[in-house]
Amino acid sequence: MAFVYLSLGSNLGDRENHLARAREVLQKTFDPVRFSKIYETEPVDLQDQPWFLNQVAEVQTDLSPDSLLEWVRALENRMGRQREIPKGPRTLDVDILLYDDWIWEGEDLTLPHPRLIFRRHVLVPLAELAPAKVIPVYRLPVLEALQQVKDFSVVKPYAST
Repeated sequence: MAFVYLSLGSNLGDRENHLARAREVLQKTFDPVRFSKIYETEPVDLQDQPWFLNQVAEVQTDLSPDSLLEWVRALENRMGRQREIPKGPRTLDVDILLYDDWIWEGEDLTLPHPRLIFRRHVLVPLAELAPAKVIPVYRLPVLEALQQVKDFSVVKPYAST
């Protein structure tokens, strides 16, 4: 069984509900599952879009990285994900951040996630769950990566309305 960290994000429609539905599916599929708090985050790459709700999940799985990626994409599709605008708005975005301590590059997946250490909206919730986890390739604990990140976009705890 591999320990995997997944980033969950939504900035279209009922963002809170999209994350809740994704958490429900994760809890029914994987065991054990832990979740960070939800954060409201400023868009990073394509800024002319609604703000995101983001959180990180820790799961254990016996799926291979490629099989997990297929599973993640199927979940996104079930939740209405459209891939019309690169980095654009989405009902649900799920990224595989870390898969145990794997360093791996496949056709559609690179581990660890290649932009992990550059993204405050991922590092903040990941540091909540696994501050001492060392990020392969960079050999840097998550908390240290967060302290060094040059991304100063807004990441704030989300208070449900």
